[in-house]
Amino acid sequence: MTQLNTPTSPAASAASDPGSAPTTGKAAAALLALSIGGFGIGLTEFVIAGLLTEVATDLEVTVSQAGRLVGGYALAVVPGAVAITPLLMRRPPKYALALLLAFFVVGNALSASAPNYEVMFAGRIVAALAHGGYFGIGAVLAAALVPAHRKASAVAALFAGLTVANVLGVPAGAFVGQQFGWRSVFWIIAGVGILALAGLIALVPRTRPEQNQLPLRQQFRALARPQVLTSLATTALVFGGMFGTFTYVEPLLRDVTGYSAPAVPWLLVLFGVGLLAGNLIGGRAADKHPDNAVLVLSILLPAVILGLGAVATMPLPTAVMLTLLGAIGFATVPGLQARVLRHATGAATLASATNIAAFNLGNTIGVSLAGAALAAGHGLRSPTVTGAALTLVGLALVVAARLATRRRNAPPR
Repeated sequence: MTQLNTPTSPAASAASDPGSAPTTGKAAAALLALSIGGFGIGLTEFVIAGLLTEVATDLEVTVSQAGRLVGGYALAVVPGAVAITPLLMRRPPKYALALLLAFFVVGNALSASAPNYEVMFAGRIVAALAHGGYFGIGAVLAAALVPAHRKASAVAALFAGLTVANVLGVPAGAFVGQQFGWRSVFWIIAGVGILALAGLIALVPRTRPEQNQLPLRQQFRALARPQVLTSLATTALVFGGMFGTFTYVEPLLRDVTGYSAPAVPWLLVLFGVGLLAGNLIGGRAADKHPDNAVLVLSILLPAVILGLGAVATMPLPTAVMLTLLGAIGFATVPGLQARVLRHATGAATLASATNIAAFNLGNTIGVSLAGAALAAGHGLRSPTVTGAALTLVGLALVVAARLATRRRNAPPR
């Protein structure tokens, strides 16, 4: 199995560029700058969910139409990742990320100043175009900044910004929007983008693009390699199952568990604490035993999701399971991303961005299935069933890929 520090990897590329390999302190500062960008992008995607009523009222549309600003963003991530990333991956990663952050700032400024729904939607699309490429190219760059044994942890550091956005940024954004208007939130997010851009320019070293890249047509063919396809599908299924469950957890907590409305934000903080812990634990586990980490977490996640549904009438166990849902669900991210990088030799950057698109596509699938189950009258626990079902299919793919690898590597009889 090809490791991340092969000659075709970004790490090797950086090592071949004198002066590009940063010291530990400089690498930490560079990862912090990358994480700030991740924080802003995560905030852009999810903060509007807490401001739907304000946005709908101001733009004179229904709440359902305002909700499409969330789904439209997620769907726009997919073509953005697949179409824009190939145009940028021949450039030094630092400059490619700077251009993507410029898209991000412009999109959020457009949203903040939108005179109507159509312009607001356009701003969301422009901002979404940066999402897949930023995390895709950023993950490859983050891996190039550290030694081979810390690559998954470096990817986890990049995604830590996305995690913090969910833990602290979204609730804070909802509060600020209610106090000062929803437009103020998007101006603040644009400011975060400018801060991330300044940090990127000042702190992130210039490294070469991924070396020994295949021609673009062959890179797209590389995405069709069985292990890469399996990794992308696993990402969509596993993370989609978790996100589909989480999206509808608020009514579950209130109407099934019996928590009061003021208690829900604190419970979501517990979920966020789980996200932070899972991100760190998942990164370290993937550094040591990446395939084993993905397998174990893929087994645990459906058990946790089903456990949440099973104990939903009991307040304390529900709070515990909600924390575990965040921890186990987000612990899968570094391993899934690292797995794609390992198997996409010669096309790591494109595959990495495509994997980010798979996360967002999985979110759309998970939420749609859970919503359909609710619409069919199956009750507020039904999203835990649909979520667990998706993750179990993802687990089946992980097991099948593992068996195929063993057969391929087995000595001939």
